[in-house]
Amino acid sequence: MANTYKVSLLIPTLNAGKDWPKALESIQAQSLSPMHKIIIDSGSTDETVPLAASAGFDVIKIGKKEFNHGTARQTLADRSHDADICIFLTQDAVLASPGSILNLVNVFEDPQIGLAYGRQLPHHNARPLEAHARLFNYHERHEVRAYSDKQKLGFKVVFCSNSFAAYRKEVLNQVGGFPSDSIMGEDAIVSARMLLAGHKVAYVADAMVYHSHSYSFKEEFKRYFDTRVFHEQNKWLIDNYGRPTGEGLRYVKSEVNYVIRNHPQSLLHVVGSTFAKWLGYSSGKYYKKVPKNLLKKLSMHSSYWE
Repeated sequence: MANTYKVSLLIPTLNAGKDWPKALESIQAQSLSPMHKIIIDSGSTDETVPLAASAGFDVIKIGKKEFNHGTARQTLADRSHDADICIFLTQDAVLASPGSILNLVNVFEDPQIGLAYGRQLPHHNARPLEAHARLFNYHERHEVRAYSDKQKLGFKVVFCSNSFAAYRKEVLNQVGGFPSDSIMGEDAIVSARMLLAGHKVAYVADAMVYHSHSYSFKEEFKRYFDTRVFHEQNKWLIDNYGRPTGEGLRYVKSEVNYVIRNHPQSLLHVVGSTFAKWLGYSSGKYYKKVPKNLLKKLSMHSSYWE
């Protein structure tokens, strides 16, 4: 039944780098071929655009300063025209099996599901902290969540990731599409709106993709600074779903235990990483008082502050 859906595959790009050919190869190998394949590129100077075009992608070009996570993805969704399902990938995500897209799309046979996201596996060369992050957030059990599950899961109930996610386009439009004014977290905002509107969110454990990052302490600070800005910008999320701090503490405990068991020599790195995250998140609370030039230095998304 999944093959009856019109599916678009949509990817924001900017100098996609060494993993891009592997990502394109993994897309070509899928058992379910998308009807449309589109990238929105914000100024690549490498081979990102020519490689995508040769793999059958349509290309939308924008300026680097025009990029915003929500606006770019909404542009892609709008350009997908008559698609039933919009699948989003990031440029550094490599589909892990030929059935990844098909498995993700299959869950939409349940008419209550508005959004589904896949399981992220660490890249084969991932460092211990990267591997733990994927193991903590992406388990082996398929899961379908409704608004009522916030009683058990709290803020975690809205969790999803546009690194590999699919949206029923009709429902995406019904809840207002992706936001254009949020620094990040456009996927969590749509997830929260869908749950509030009575739809469900699915985590599809057998729709797998390789995707992980290695962040320096400076990058961790910037990422968590932006995360706090996102929470401050969207206090309605906390009003409806509770504060995310409990989940953060659970993550730190899990990370420490994982490293002690598997790679104890990384324990000092955990301490430094945790401090950088805490400092970034605490500082982000005061972003409205920070001069714009300094915000660009503190933030991972410096163009957002233009």
